[in-house]
This record gives sequence, C-alpha cells and structure tokens, in this order.
Amino acid sequence: MPEESSNVIHPSAVIEPGAKLGNNVKVGPFCYIGNNVVLGDDCILESHVAIKGPSTIGKGNHFFQFASIGEACQDKKYKGEPTELIIGDYNVFREGCSVHRGTVQDQGKTIIGSHNLFMNTTHIAHDVVVGNHTIFASGAQAAGHVHVGDWAILGGMTGVHQFVHIGAHSFCGGGSIVLKDVPPYLMVHGAPCVPAGINTEGLKRRGFDAEVLLEIRRAYKEVYRKGQTVAEALAALEEKAATMPQLKLFTDFIANASRGIVR
Repeated sequence: MPEESSNVIHPSAVIEPGAKLGNNVKVGPFCYIGNNVVLGDDCILESHVAIKGPSTIGKGNHFFQFASIGEACQDKKYKGEPTELIIGDYNVFREGCSVHRGTVQDQGKTIIGSHNLFMNTTHIAHDVVVGNHTIFASGAQAAGHVHVGDWAILGGMTGVHQFVHIGAHSFCGGGSIVLKDVPPYLMVHGAPCVPAGINTEGLKRRGFDAEVLLEIRRAYKEVYRKGQTVAEALAALEEKAATMPQLKLFTDFIANASRGIVR
C-alpha cells in the first residue's frame, strides 16, 4: 500500500501482505483481505467482510457486512486449482452475499460486470458470468456456469439451475425456479417458471422506442402464441431480425440456447 494512500483501515481489519489496495479505500472492523486480491479505488468494506483471491476488483464497489467474496467454490470436483474472480466497477454486495471463484472445468473465472446490485443473501456460484446493471433480489441464487445478461432482474428467492442463460432485459418473478434458458426481454414466473409476456415497462424505462417494442411483441407471439416449433418461429423472424439489432439479440439467443428455452 503506497505511503500517499488515503485509505482508512480499521485497526481490527486483517490485510495480507500480498493484497493490493487502490486509493481512498475504506475497510471497516473485522474485515479480511487475502493475498492475491486487487481492490480498486474508492471501494468500501463495511464490517466483517471477507475477500479472498485470486480476485481482481474494480473501483467504487461497496461490500456490506458478512459478504464473502472470492472464496473457493463448492463444486466437489474442485481440487484447489488456481482460479479467479473478476469484478467490475460500482457494484453493491449487500449483507451475507457470497461470490465464488471459477473452476478449471470452465474458463477458470467467475466474472461480474459493473453497476450490479446483489441484495442480501444472494449467491453467485463458480464460473457464473454476470453482465451490467443487473439486480439479484434478496435470496436469489445462480448455480454454477450460469450466464446473466445486462439489465436482467432476478426476483427474491429465484433459483437458477446450473448452465442456464438468462437473457438481457429479462425479469424473473419472485420465487422462480429457472430450469431452461430465458430469452431476452421476457418476464417469467413460477416453479418451474413459465413465460408471462414481454418486460414492456422495463424496456420503456431503458429507452426502447415504440417501433422496437412492437417488433419485440410480434416476435414473442411468433415464438409463444402461434403453436410453431422454435425453428419455424425463427425462420419467420429471420428477415426482420437482419435489420433490427434489438430483435436479432432475441433470435440469436434462442437459436443458441443449449438447454432449450422457457416455453
């Protein structure tokens, strides 16, 4: 830690010699920062936060009490191989949130983007990839190898099965059990979850114009209301998707869904 640092470290905190802290970092009582942790500028650790490495964490992240970040995963195949956690900027990790490092069975990394909110007791398992501006409400859990797109919202107590992909701008209602991929823009709910239309209000708040919303609704009807196979629906949407990136995001996701889609 450089001498010119403006960091504020509580006397009861433990910071291992191999940790690297940026400037203006605040570390509260009884926190632990392990070796091979890189913590960016302006991060705040309240009390009793544990961060282990290898972990690389960007600037402006806020960790509340009893968050456990960068711990080894709970996969029984894990044998101590060197894996890592990468976190972007300006995320909030509330009380009791847990985030685990990756495994060599995947890319060896758990990756979290920027501007995400992880409410209390949420869990991000090994090899999960989270985009930007997502919300994990209280108790939401993402199992290993899950991918979550930008602006997705997981309601309280949502459980996501391993290897599932959650599309951008989608909304999983509270208590959802997600066993298959959720295409972009969808709202789903239930256990197991079922489709409940397009996340129209969310898309409006993010600046989607009327024409794009209309085409997304039409695409939803092709996939979910006309009794077609997925291949038939995609064929019907192909021409329009080629000229509208927002629609292509929807069709490409469905075409590449390895677990099948919620339907």
